[in-house]
Amino acid sequence: MDATFWALIALIIFVAVVVWAKVPGKIASSLDDRAEGIRKELDEARKLREEVQALLADYQRRHCEAEEEVESIVAEAKREAELLTAETEAALNGLIERRTKLAEIKIAMVETQAMDEVRAKAADVAIAAAETILQKKVTGKVAEGLLADSIKEVGSRIN
Repeated sequence: MDATFWALIALIIFVAVVVWAKVPGKIASSLDDRAEGIRKELDEARKLREEVQALLADYQRRHCEAEEEVESIVAEAKREAELLTAETEAALNGLIERRTKLAEIKIAMVETQAMDEVRAKAADVAIAAAETILQKKVTGKVAEGLLADSIKEVGSRIN
């Protein structure tokens, strides 16, 4: 009986003890439990992935909607700015036109007033010149009466 024979006997006893203790069933059940745990984790990971994909799709949709809304707001702001610019330009042009007309009216009034003053001054100078000429040429009571009448007549015609 050599050592190989005793090793075979020990191996058979070991296998018999392992089978009697139901170790293969326990290993199989442990492996089955572990496989079930892994399957559950995979299912949970799949669910989480689907949820994440749904959230990503929702956020992408919201992002697109937000971009569209931003573009809409920017376009509306540009339209309002253009409208406001046009209204401001129209109001400014109206103001400039009114001020120009008012300035033209004031200039015309000043011109008229200046012309009236020049006429009045010319009339005064003409009266003074006529008076001087008449005083030198006409003498006596006739001259005084004629001079007074002429001055009144010229003054009434000018005014």
